Amino acid sequence: MGIELLGFQTTIASPVTLKGIGVHSGAEVSITFHPAEADAGIVFQRIQANGRVSEYKAVSSQVGNTDLCTVLGMSPATSIATIEHVMAAIYALGLDNLTIEVHGAEMPIMDGSSEPFIDAIELVGVRALAVKRRYIRIVKPVRIESGASWSEFTPYDGMRFEVEIEFDCPLIGRQSWKGDMTPSVFKRELSRARTFGFMRDVERLWAAGFALGSSLENSVVISDDNAVINVEGLRYTDEFVRHKTLDAVGDLSLAGAPFIGCYRSYRGGHKMNANALKALLSDPTAYEVVETATPRQRTRARDMVAVAVPGFAPWSA
Repeated sequence: MGIELLGFQTTIASPVTLKGIGVHSGAEVSITFHPAEADAGIVFQRIQANGRVSEYKAVSSQVGNTDLCTVLGMSPATSIATIEHVMAAIYALGLDNLTIEVHGAEMPIMDGSSEPFIDAIELVGVRALAVKRRYIRIVKPVRIESGASWSEFTPYDGMRFEVEIEFDCPLIGRQSWKGDMTPSVFKRELSRARTFGFMRDVERLWAAGFALGSSLENSVVISDDNAVINVEGLRYTDEFVRHKTLDAVGDLSLAGAPFIGCYRSYRGGHKMNANALKALLSDPTAYEVVETATPRQRTRARDMVAVAVPGFAPWSA
């Protein structure tokens, strides 16, 4: 079950709740995944203390800011932050329809990866719905560049990611991850990769009111002498690029449908991912919307969602 091009939409079999802290706010937060009907999509609901509900569909047109994480909504009073690790898990497992009830301003960071969200979803199970799934099939290359960074979509029979990073840090250097994305590949090779950052940035972020919940329990931290501070070390020898790939999976989930094609990036991040998606969906000759049962059948392009242009910052949540 999942993004291996199965033909029908899915949801979860029953509700499941997770609790933790927000990596930026440091505040306690709980979220509950609820089943949803076909064509509902992924919907986030922030429940305020006064009972008011702010609701956002997980599509790029709803993205407000991605300075340090991906945020749905424009106002901090009603927005929902740090959705990328949750969305990567949802996307990788092929879930099309969920309502996510949020008591707090951001998603719980858990251990800094997608694994806790994968575990929660698998605990309750996935069920198929009697409505066909739609996909975005890439039919011609679309590429964007920004300085030394670039990213592109190209036609490919499947869903593939090829992500390369390069940091001026001997511990990271130049790393790449390439592979066809399936639920088993995501769980085995990407889901446990944690967010990371540099100790030299921590005091600046704290002073700005960010990363207040960040700790060695939910982040890989690199010291000023280029060593991993975490006692347990890295989960993968190239955990850094694997987390960047995990982020890309979450960022591209905001297209509103899974894509059939290859996504490649070099020195990318949230902004580059979002701008590449915008470039793709802005060119109706570059893609078609299809159902797997009739793969060449074009559906209405206007059913897809326009992409907002988020920002980017070095600390990769």
